[in-house]
Amino acid sequence: MTLLELSRQLAARKITSRELVEQSLAAIDDPDGEGSRTFIQVHRDAAFAAAARIDYERRKGASLPVLAGIPISIKDNFDEAGIVTRAGSRVLATAPAATNDAAAVARLRAAGAVIIGRTNMTEFAYSGLGINPHYGTPRNVYDRPAARIPGGSSSGAAISVIDGMAAGAIGTDTGGSVRIPAALNGLVGFKPTARRIPLEGVLPLSLTLDSAGPICRTVEDCVLLDRVMSASDTELPAVGMRGLRLAVPGTIVLDELDAPVAAAFSATCTALSAGGVEIVDLPLRELARAAEVNPRGALSSAEAYGWHRSLIARAADQYDPRVMARIRPGEAISAADYLDMLEKRRRFVTEVNLAVDGFDALLMPTTPATAPTIDEVVTTDASYFRFNTRMLRNPSLVNTFDGCALSIPCHHPGEAPVGLMLAGTQGRDGHVLSVGLAIEKLLAGIHRGI
Repeated sequence: MTLLELSRQLAARKITSRELVEQSLAAIDDPDGEGSRTFIQVHRDAAFAAAARIDYERRKGASLPVLAGIPISIKDNFDEAGIVTRAGSRVLATAPAATNDAAAVARLRAAGAVIIGRTNMTEFAYSGLGINPHYGTPRNVYDRPAARIPGGSSSGAAISVIDGMAAGAIGTDTGGSVRIPAALNGLVGFKPTARRIPLEGVLPLSLTLDSAGPICRTVEDCVLLDRVMSASDTELPAVGMRGLRLAVPGTIVLDELDAPVAAAFSATCTALSAGGVEIVDLPLRELARAAEVNPRGALSSAEAYGWHRSLIARAADQYDPRVMARIRPGEAISAADYLDMLEKRRRFVTEVNLAVDGFDALLMPTTPATAPTIDEVVTTDASYFRFNTRMLRNPSLVNTFDGCALSIPCHHPGEAPVGLMLAGTQGRDGHVLSVGLAIEKLLAGIHRGI
């Protein structure tokens, strides 16, 4: 069930929080499931204790928040008081425990969420594939015997939701790390404007590009978690399909799409047009400058190296070598070059804002490909970095122009999952979510044959 369905069931006392925790733990413990690769740490005792408190309050007739009693997973790079924040690494396993909850986690707890555990991720959130050599790699929900990648870096977050180990999940997104695993597993992922949800207590990858957001089964559930974590009480306006203007960029985002992605995106655009949406082909040549703004991810590597340099000096051998290969180049970036990249990005944001003014959102495939197998990806370093670059290509553009974006499943049931990305400029989060609600409703009707 969705978060809202569970909330109604709990409020009506048709189910208890303890029962939901038991169901989550049963899915995590399933010997044939992905639990051991999905979670780095499971909070069994704490989850049962939180559920007991909430069930007690509910029996007393207390008025409880909408999330009260619902199991939520959090990515391993969020601080929890008394817990070591490892960020999917071995090198931080013996680091001191956090003294406080991350701001977003504290807001979830205050809203009654039961934190079921900490989900696996690419080490230090530095890849869009979800591969982790330290804790294993959870397998994509689609064609599980083939062992396809989950997408990253919030790999465990997506698998925890799709496999019923949590009702919703929290991840981070620096270049697509919420949207990629959501898209590859048939879920909804929302990357807000970077400043919308506070990042205090989140281990950073890139101070410039990082954001935190939810992965859920529906847009409505993402709206709920976003509202809690952003402390927003603004109601979203209802948006109808007729009158919407969506721009499909002609630069980069449609290049060399896998056949299933191209087919699903084309069919979705046709359905939206039939539903009254005006779809405009927009050259948006400004996107070609993203490679100049952040050449080969130099902005991220410079900022990552700044955080990691002392740790690398004493424990480089404990890192995933493929993550280290992305951090190391930051050592050679001068302060002048770094400042130049920041200035280029500032101009890039302004240019994109001007170019897309007048549209409700940009429309594109979340990723240009469906999920490859883990074996295909890890065969060589060359294959790993080739697949990683491909997966990050479209979603990372949004982080570069400081936008917000929502990934919604747009494939037909039974097919390889494909994500449809709606992207807006900074601060347009509420509108993008409203448009997403309308599109999700339309696509659900089509897939049900209505």
